[in-house]
Amino acid sequence: MGSRVLSLRVEGELLERVRQHAAKRGMSVQDYVVRTLIRDDFDERFKSSVDETERFYSGAAIEAPGAT
Repeated sequence: MGSRVLSLRVEGELLERVRQHAAKRGMSVQDYVVRTLIRDDFDERFKSSVDETERFYSGAAIEAPGAT
């Protein structure tokens, strides 16, 4: 997978807070933002998988023979 460039315009106070968070972790701002986006994307995909699994099993319970 190749990388691409994403340019953002960020308000000064927000950028300073992001810099502080990154510094606490010994990371660059770029690495901190990328890891945050990756974590958020994972959380979203994981939640979707859980929701889909719950729908699957709730549907299977309704359709199971002899279920009341």
